[in-house]
Amino acid sequence: MKSKRIGVLMGGMSAERAVSMESGEAVYEALQSRGYDVTRILVDREIDQTLRTSAIDIAFNALHGTYGEDGCIQGLLEMLRIPYTGSGVLASALAMDKVKAKELFRLHNVPTPPYYDLGRPELPTLERIHGSFGFPVFAKPRRAGSSVGAGRANNLSELEGRVESALRFDRRVLVERHITGREIAVGVLDGKALGAIEIVPRGKFYDYESKYSSGRSDYHFPARLSPTRYKGVLNLAEQAHKSIGATGATRVDMIVTEGQNEFVLEVNTLPGMTPNSLLPKIAAGSGYDFADLCEAILNRADLDVLDQPTASASLRPQVARPMMALTAEGE
Repeated sequence: MKSKRIGVLMGGMSAERAVSMESGEAVYEALQSRGYDVTRILVDREIDQTLRTSAIDIAFNALHGTYGEDGCIQGLLEMLRIPYTGSGVLASALAMDKVKAKELFRLHNVPTPPYYDLGRPELPTLERIHGSFGFPVFAKPRRAGSSVGAGRANNLSELEGRVESALRFDRRVLVERHITGREIAVGVLDGKALGAIEIVPRGKFYDYESKYSSGRSDYHFPARLSPTRYKGVLNLAEQAHKSIGATGATRVDMIVTEGQNEFVLEVNTLPGMTPNSLLPKIAAGSGYDFADLCEAILNRADLDVLDQPTASASLRPQVARPMMALTAEGE
């Protein structure tokens, strides 16, 4: 790998740009400290031209949110034949779409909180749609991360406001039943769980500020669970990772209740790599320092689609030549 030129993709065009910049800078410095030929790649609408002229051999994807972890940049990298870190196009898109991810969880017997989704056209009939679903609930953009646009609602009036807020970030909104319990995150690498961390936010819930502001949450590693239950949580995270078809490093977020139930909320295929991010905390507790983790992720960079053989001339479709018009003599 040290003979390759590594481009750290950072920034992007989503609401999570600031977090991506912080993640990317941390990864850049870690790889540089290990002697890699590494450069920063600032992602904007000209990213296709940037990648064509950057002469990188491998992309370390430190993007977050729309266009970065939803399969879009992965598709571009596939077309340009630049191996990249993280999951492929399909797994990235499925994990980013919270409704599709939940459908896969249910298909693979991974427990997840009850939910429904709606868009702006259904907003006038929200009371009927919600029906007897109950409160409290969480409303969040269907395809966003870092708790952007997410919030808790305790009644219909609050829910209307939360849905309106979430619609600023996506066309569809997921409404999910609030499950009371401990917030647990599991780091997974190559399908194997590294460990589980317990998050205790000092605010009402683990929101954007709690995630990225120092001192807003407390962490316990390993999570304060019995050995048997801890092992079960790790197994469930591996099952969720597999159900999405994820590869490389992921973070599985879940709720663990006092009633001995576990619910998977989502699989994050591009976990944050900031100093306050959960995956580096989990990895550190499992014996990886930050640079070790970055190297482990980098070493798994790949393409999802094999090179296609060029069709030979004999296999290409033949184009019929136009027939010359013949006219009778004297016409």
